[in-house]
Amino acid sequence: MDKLLENEQQTLELGDAIARHSNQLHIIYLNGLLGAGKTTLTRGILQGLGYTQTVKSPTYTLVETYVLDTRTVHHFDLYRMNDIHELEELGFRDYLTDDALCIIEWPERAAVLPEADLICDLKIIGSQRKIILSSNTPAGDEVIAHLNRK
Repeated sequence: MDKLLENEQQTLELGDAIARHSNQLHIIYLNGLLGAGKTTLTRGILQGLGYTQTVKSPTYTLVETYVLDTRTVHHFDLYRMNDIHELEELGFRDYLTDDALCIIEWPERAAVLPEADLICDLKIIGSQRKIILSSNTPAGDEVIAHLNRK
């Protein structure tokens, strides 16, 4: 599935729509250049799950955790990861629980990650963004099917 996002609001709305169907998702990959809208999409997902506070980019901390009523969301930004062992030192496997959603920016920076349910490739096209969604699991397929019905 691909969609043109004309502005930040549309990116937030797409994140909200993903959140509404994310019950079975455990891992989302976000790919795209700096400024492509990865953190904005994450903010939309978190808002869709009921988070009302500021969403911080985990660029320097590698991970920000948001504990919500329904589940916990771990937002990873691996852009500044210098060593493949940093994820292990961070205790990455401990974040992979049945009730958690892990959103991972720059997944290609890690040598080994679990397979993503949903992959979001964001591309900059002038002042707009194009997002291409793909999936590796039935849970990801279900999210895309719901989004296609809109």
